[in-house]
Amino acid sequence: MRKVALVEDDADLFALVKYNLQKEGFGFVGSQTGRGVIDLFRRERPDLILLDIMLPDSDGLEICKAIRQHPELAHIPVIFLTARASETDRIVGLELGANDYIVKPFFVRELIARIKIQFRGRTNATRLLKAAGLELDRSSCEVRLDGSLLTLTATEFRLLEFLMSRPGVVFSREQLLDAVWGHDRAVTDRTVDVYILRLRQKIESDPTNPLFIRSVRGFGYSFNNNLQSQQDQQEETDAKAALAE
Repeated sequence: MRKVALVEDDADLFALVKYNLQKEGFGFVGSQTGRGVIDLFRRERPDLILLDIMLPDSDGLEICKAIRQHPELAHIPVIFLTARASETDRIVGLELGANDYIVKPFFVRELIARIKIQFRGRTNATRLLKAAGLELDRSSCEVRLDGSLLTLTATEFRLLEFLMSRPGVVFSREQLLDAVWGHDRAVTDRTVDVYILRLRQKIESDPTNPLFIRSVRGFGYSFNNNLQSQQDQQEETDAKAALAE
């Protein structure tokens, strides 16, 4: 059973969301204040966190930042539920590491649908994603290239994770926007190109001739699945050599 954590100070909304989550078969844990929620998350280990921004005793943005910096919690999807509807607020929330941003008031059925979207493809997710010398650790939210730690923003990390976990699949810009920035977004297709360029500058030895993230003219982007095969072959060769010794 998937468990959802809700941090929301409005008692009526808290009760409404709790009722509908449990009705849908989700486990539930919640708090109407921000105080102590990091310890609550560590103790309960939710599979997804619904987080209000304007809490009476805390700033939801700071809580999200703390989640993304915590090695035990960093991999958990976070969806903001907030009355802040400006473009700047949405961008800040997503840049801090939220997986989605839902503005109040909202339809509960839409909220449930967005929660289910976050769970797609997360069953038995591998903690480490590897391709050639590139390694992404979902637990610590760290990316290393040939052993060296790279500095990625939260959005760059999510984009790379999404592509690396689906090698060989070509995604349109619209699909990447939905998957990485969420449906309720304030960014354009051009944003994807900008972030792909930033990623290439960090992970590619030659960004003008990329090895990892490939452009598919007229369609979008894809992570090079041949690298996975090459790595598997190399590991098999190394294992045979070790046995021969």
